[in-house]
Amino acid sequence: MVPVRRRHIRHQQSPSPNPDNPEGRPLIDADIRAAITARSHGLPLHLDLAVSRYLEIRRTGRTPAPADFDCSFPALLARTLSDLTAEERHLLRSVSLLDAWDLDLATRAAGLTQQAPARRLTERPLISENVYGLWPYHLHRAIRTAVREDTHSEDRWTDTDWHQAATRALAALGEQWTAATELGPSRLILVACLRQGLRLARDHRLADLAWLTDAAYSYTDDSVWEPLTLPADTTGAPDTPADALAELLTAITRRQHEHRQRTVERLSEVLDSGLLPPELNEMALYYRAKAYKYLDQGAAARAGMRQVADADGRFAPKARRGLANLARLAGDFPTALAAVPALGWKGRHHRVLGDIRWSEADTVLAVAAFEASRAEAEQHGAADERAMMQVRLALAVSFADPARAGDELALAHQLLKSLDQRSNTLLALVVALIKDAGVPRRTDRAQALHAEIEAAGLPFLHRFVELALAFHHAVRYEGQALADVIDRLRTLTDTGDFAYFTDIAHFMAALPLPGPSTIRWTTSEDHVRSSWRGLAQARQEHLRAEH
Repeated sequence: MVPVRRRHIRHQQSPSPNPDNPEGRPLIDADIRAAITARSHGLPLHLDLAVSRYLEIRRTGRTPAPADFDCSFPALLARTLSDLTAEERHLLRSVSLLDAWDLDLATRAAGLTQQAPARRLTERPLISENVYGLWPYHLHRAIRTAVREDTHSEDRWTDTDWHQAATRALAALGEQWTAATELGPSRLILVACLRQGLRLARDHRLADLAWLTDAAYSYTDDSVWEPLTLPADTTGAPDTPADALAELLTAITRRQHEHRQRTVERLSEVLDSGLLPPELNEMALYYRAKAYKYLDQGAAARAGMRQVADADGRFAPKARRGLANLARLAGDFPTALAAVPALGWKGRHHRVLGDIRWSEADTVLAVAAFEASRAEAEQHGAADERAMMQVRLALAVSFADPARAGDELALAHQLLKSLDQRSNTLLALVVALIKDAGVPRRTDRAQALHAEIEAAGLPFLHRFVELALAFHHAVRYEGQALADVIDRLRTLTDTGDFAYFTDIAHFMAALPLPGPSTIRWTTSEDHVRSSWRGLAQARQEHLRAEH
């Protein structure tokens, strides 16, 4: 458990002579202790506050009485607040808006210029401290609620006061994130500021998203997808920009754990609200288009990607990559290849090129492209892209070099372990099938993999499983099993996307196509056919050599 320190005084005998207590008696008299015990019901926070109030009363020169403590927790808290200075109460109300804070954040949220009042407040028993936290100080939830719901104090805040404080707190969080970013990227600070900032903006209906827009871009750029763990919004559809942004990022993050159809529904609701600024609208359009692609809804995916690319905003490079990938999926490899030079790092040019090359069984060029993409990812500190390219690299070598594929897969699993990438994790399991193609009973796990893919809402991966099975049966000369796979692939690709997988399955086994193909390769069909057949024959020779 994380150490949490609360300032309190134990009810114990004085360990050494004390001029105020020469006989070593308990500091608090028995009748007062009884009143505190009866009212606290064993709640440590109540006990801490009672002791603090006792000492505060003694400090003023008055003798504490049982009646001072014969009250409920809310009443005791109200009396404790009355013991604070006006400046400390102002600070306490300000930090009650925050989940956690440090001296700088508390000072800025309160609109003060010096940290001394915040330091004095942290010495009060109201404040808890997590010595290992990014922000070490926090208030107990019960205290936060009581402070915000206070309707009796003479200096209680108005709704306008609370709104202004929330605005200050949001700005203070943004200043901390910006200052930290200037020293270097930090996912820890980004996610922590986003969590608090989104909740503040949403709960207090702050219209100006301010730094949250840039933070949202930084969050999605790395594709790491730490959960933002926002409290559930029970108001239904978004009705403020902050609501819409919170739901947008939640939908993008949750897509790793939800069916992609649910992702489409959530993002459509956000877009239909009309509450997002244009630049964030493009983010929603892009991720909805990606979800459409995973759901095999190619026309909707292309329309969304085209809309984002034409807007020429921050997501345009990603959308252009998406269009290139969609061209490849439709079997138009020359169009996909022609797009590569203009994509650059932001458009993941090497990744797009590698996907073209492995699809044409050009293992050497595919490996070179994915290794270059992995190196670029390492150079830019993009852990997500590095892991993704490691899976792609394992895929490229799995057909040609099963021994190396095992090593590449081991690294891929290691890199994926700290990330939340459902699609790539499942693809890595498919790569293991390809690596083991030709070995008896190694493909038994294909059916379970199909079930996982279906549950994840990633139907495009079914084709990869069937392609792995096609390679296995082609290597083992299992004609009927291969024919069954080809029939399933034909059904899975009847929308047009991934139809080239059906051609590849024929090529592996040197089977003629049933008719003219619509696939446009970057080289001749005969060359692609020969390359895939060569990979199947090389695997057969490899297996013979092992036995």
